[in-house]
Formats: sequence, structure tokens, C-alpha cells
Amino acid sequence: MSLTLYHNPRCRKSREAVQYLEENNLSFEIVKYLEHSFDKNTLSDVLKKIDRKPSEILRKNEVLWKKQYASKNLSEDKILELLVNEPKLIERPIVTAANKGVLARPIENLIDFLK
Repeated sequence: MSLTLYHNPRCRKSREAVQYLEENNLSFEIVKYLEHSFDKNTLSDVLKKIDRKPSEILRKNEVLWKKQYASKNLSEDKILELLVNEPKLIERPIVTAANKGVLARPIENLIDFLK
């Protein structure tokens, strides 16, 4: 199974996912999505694989969200655009494989996904 990990090295949960995959000798590709931002189509594909709507992977505790967007009534499509333009608002880590994937927070989600 070929895995892709959408990763933020500064995030403890994301580092936990890397550690888990390495400890279990699983082959995976790391995509540092803050450096190589998603385009709308790619993020839409990832959302389909993890069976989530844009609002379900939105980091609502981020200062940027609270200050600039929380008071607005945004559609799912507008939230998708926001996530493309402000990738730090994307919850992480996300792991995908072929046509499925998981929001690997908490790490138990990743463990269950890999069973």
C-alpha cells in the first residue's frame, strides 16, 4: 500500500504519525503542504478519500480563523477556497492511500485505518 502523509513538521500530531509509520516499517511519501500548497482539485480529491467536508478539516482554534473568518457564514466551497489559500487552517495530519484515507488525529484513527 502506497501511503501519502500530508505533514506539517511543526505539528506534534503530525510528527507522531511520521514516527508511527516509520516504527511500523511502512513506506510513505511526505507532502509538506505548507510549502507545496494544495490546489482546489487536489484538496477536493483528498477530502473525498477521507470522506470529509472542508468544514470538517478546518482548524477553528487558529487565530487567523477566529479573527478573520469565524463570524462569516461561509459555504463549504468558500471554506475549500480558504483552505487552499490559507493551508495552515487545514487539520493535520492526513494520510491517504489509493482511493481512501484518514484524518490521522488522533493517532488511533491512523492505526485503525491501517488495519
